[in-house]
Amino acid sequence: MQSKGLVLVTGGSGYIAGYCILQLLNEGWRVRTTVRDLKREVDVRRTLAANDQERLTFRSADLMADAGWAAAADKADYVLHVASPLPARDPRSDDELVRPAREGTLRVLRAARDAGVKRVVVTSSTAAVSYGHGGRTRPDTEEQWSDPTNIGDTSPYVRSKIHAERAAWNFIQTEGGALQMATVNPSGVLGPVLGSDFSTSIEIVKKLLDGSFPGCPRMGWPLVDVRDVADLHIRAMTHPDASGQRFLAAGEFLWFRDLASILKARLPEAAARVPTFVLPDWAVRLAAMFDPTTRSVLFELGKPRPVSTEKAQRLLGWCARPSADMVAECAQSLFDHGILPARRRRRDWA
Repeated sequence: MQSKGLVLVTGGSGYIAGYCILQLLNEGWRVRTTVRDLKREVDVRRTLAANDQERLTFRSADLMADAGWAAAADKADYVLHVASPLPARDPRSDDELVRPAREGTLRVLRAARDAGVKRVVVTSSTAAVSYGHGGRTRPDTEEQWSDPTNIGDTSPYVRSKIHAERAAWNFIQTEGGALQMATVNPSGVLGPVLGSDFSTSIEIVKKLLDGSFPGCPRMGWPLVDVRDVADLHIRAMTHPDASGQRFLAAGEFLWFRDLASILKARLPEAAARVPTFVLPDWAVRLAAMFDPTTRSVLFELGKPRPVSTEKAQRLLGWCARPSADMVAECAQSLFDHGILPARRRRRDWA
């Protein structure tokens, strides 16, 4: 297969980045990816298990240091900037997330501009769109921005994504030169895991299956398959109408109870410990007094935050796969990779 060109994908050991790399290789691109420590290369290659890995190369670069980024971007045609800090719980201060997210993004953009890259696609988040304004029933669009000053309806992670994306657009307007940019703003990301590196959202499915939750809190998010997120990145990378645009990558809004119902219906033998009882809000607030992870998402209680993907569908021809398939395949992959102990033989989901 003749190469289409060279794409730099940052954060190659990450969940979304892994699927971006796989799709790019399958479509005939050469891929260069960054990891903080080149010792990770062997593990990443094993996890991806891709054909044509001779078209995949690695460079060492860290979001918090200048070293390595010029070499990583050298001769690249496009950049997918996917790397970003995503903790399982709130840090002690916003700065622990905001600085790596904002400064890392600016480092990548400077390196891309100086290397003559055509376009950078930055992975942002619905966190930069749907927060700081409370819950709503009308879907948000790319025109909306989250309000980082509303501390009661945001988290350090949410605020880091807002500041990083704002800084990226400001850079393009003031210092970007001929460099083009688009952003992809995913919601909670599920789908099949490739190994032990996966999104924090998948912890929800894992904990539902292993019985960690005594019931279903009244929390939910729009959820999207990682394969669809990767596909939207690549569409935004090459489509002539994507430059200067934000694109929401999301599926339907699902409450915890919806996830539990899908697991019960599609993997009944494996979902014996999945609760269907809806926890009252007072019980969740009581648990948050003792559990920092619950406390960090307490502001999500009872707040629907649907988003519209009409723009990505209309401009780029993108669409998300059915939610039930995404959830079931995510769950099955946790058993297939030994992240959860196998309970039953794999069954058909028809």
